[in-house]
Amino acid sequence: MLVCNETIAEDFFWQEIPFLFRSHTEPDEEKLEKMEQFLRGFGYHLRKKDGEIHPREIQKVLQAAEGTDEERIITRMVLRSMMQARYTAENTGHFGLAAKYYCHFTSPIRRYPDLEIHRLIKKTLHGEMDEKNAAAYNAKMPDIAKHCSQRERIADEAERDTDALKKVEYMEDKIGNVYEGIVSGVTGWGLYVELPNTIEGMVPLAQMDDDYYEFDEKNLPPW
Repeated sequence: MLVCNETIAEDFFWQEIPFLFRSHTEPDEEKLEKMEQFLRGFGYHLRKKDGEIHPREIQKVLQAAEGTDEERIITRMVLRSMMQARYTAENTGHFGLAAKYYCHFTSPIRRYPDLEIHRLIKKTLHGEMDEKNAAAYNAKMPDIAKHCSQRERIADEAERDTDALKKVEYMEDKIGNVYEGIVSGVTGWGLYVELPNTIEGMVPLAQMDDDYYEFDEKNLPPW
């Protein structure tokens, strides 16, 4: 799938035909530094070249963490450290996949950007992408890319809200039960704890009592 997406994106880039790329820029330097410190606490190290981290190094860490107790936390931390991928009319590469050229081409039956790319390919193969049509597509492609990115964000939010609702419904009759979990986040107002079933909750600092909450210091996260 990745090879197909990269091949199509590179081919149309060099043909200089109007196109819809999937772009993912390099992460913010400060976020990368925090991520590196976080991973180091779990014993994972990112190799650098000329002071920069290659995306393949991050992929290696994710592969190494697969199947471990900390896998979900590490995956979430890495995702939060990355920039959001988006659709663009210009090719800027995909950092997360270490791809110089990338697009969404393989799912035209469920994702509109892929369908738009199939239409562009069809016009090109049928000889319909003449100078006039190319100029028209070049003019509107930035708006198409922006619209696709906006709709993707809305769909992602709807998915998250649905997941959250179903998790609440699942735990509704389990109030008062005691579970073991992993501290997945620390803030000034409380601790976020994730259960093995992926459900996460927050323990407010204001309500913590040493006589009620018992912490095993050996099993606390390294941060």
